[in-house]
Amino acid sequence: MTGDVTGDVLRVALDVSAVPERPVGAGHYILQLAGGLAVRPDIDLVLCSRSGDRARWAPLVAPGNLLGGAPDARPLRLVWEQLRLGPLVAASGAAVHHGPHYTMPRRCPVPSVVTVHDLSFFDEPRWHERSKVLLFRRAIARAAREAAVVVCPSQVTADALHRWCRVAAQVVVAPHGVDAVRFRPDEPRPGADAARLAALDARMTADRPMVVFVGTLEPRKDVPTLVRAFTSVASSHPEALLILAGGAGWGADDVETAVETSGLGRRIVRTGYVGDDDIPALLRSATAVVYPSLYEGFGLPALEALACGAPLVTTRGTAMEEVAGASAVLVTPGDVDELAGALDAVLRGAGDDRAASERRALGFGIVERHTWERSTDLHVSAYRLAYSGGLESR
Repeated sequence: MTGDVTGDVLRVALDVSAVPERPVGAGHYILQLAGGLAVRPDIDLVLCSRSGDRARWAPLVAPGNLLGGAPDARPLRLVWEQLRLGPLVAASGAAVHHGPHYTMPRRCPVPSVVTVHDLSFFDEPRWHERSKVLLFRRAIARAAREAAVVVCPSQVTADALHRWCRVAAQVVVAPHGVDAVRFRPDEPRPGADAARLAALDARMTADRPMVVFVGTLEPRKDVPTLVRAFTSVASSHPEALLILAGGAGWGADDVETAVETSGLGRRIVRTGYVGDDDIPALLRSATAVVYPSLYEGFGLPALEALACGAPLVTTRGTAMEEVAGASAVLVTPGDVDELAGALDAVLRGAGDDRAASERRALGFGIVERHTWERSTDLHVSAYRLAYSGGLESR
């Protein structure tokens, strides 16, 4: 086994080559993790990035600790990871390698830690392109067998991993955190949120009730059910808007169809991709944040909504329930009538009652326990577990 451990300082190579220019979901997780590891005195961080993305990552690491050789094109990058990354990690002197997006290099010379975000490629392959299903099923099964440690963001995901795969790796559950500086209940200065909303769309004003969804428009998010639920209560709340804040992902045609057939074109606001600085303003201004997803590995937007003090409606039996618990109004996934009832209650002002105040207080307590610092601590524990396991196998 090779790798550099000096005193209590562990040299860790983190593959950041899968983070897109406009990160969402797993991309935000990797950005937060890299930033958290970069400032820890017990970690000597090495980053493996795409060739064209060096400028984003260079400020986080010491000179010489940025391996920027990954091709920009995704298919070539995956080949590069399998054939070239292992030798580069070895040459860097890293004691542990972390693949934070399902995959790990072939014949990696040091113990590998792999993050498995969810098992939807097994549970619901219809939500993905066939090529991705084949690729990530193999990658997840291999990580479960060959990685030293698999990191899962929720117990729901860890249970699914054991259900679908033969797991020889140690499994560490490391929930995501929330950036409480950006996601907080008070706006940075009076009028700041209103200005951001107006810049996104003139229809979004402080006097209009808003039901807000934030996320990529893809099948697992079940946005068509949200559109149909909003449509069924819209006549009772003629000033209310439905805000769909997110870019179109694979399989977003059903969302387009639901919006077109709703008859509410002017009351459904499609913002497209929303920048990081605009999302807190949307959440703080929401009458309700609705995250109707059928399936998630964690559900970070739900946690961000709680941090902003927004009433949250999400789905039971999911990772979002694991995170939010009694702080959210929970509905059955895919149930239009139940979701419509929850929307109607919030829009009628039920958010001012005692139960809603209690849910808000519970939400703030959950946010206090879900910090990126704690998540980083759990990842460092996973790295040390992987390294010590590698020593035992020598």
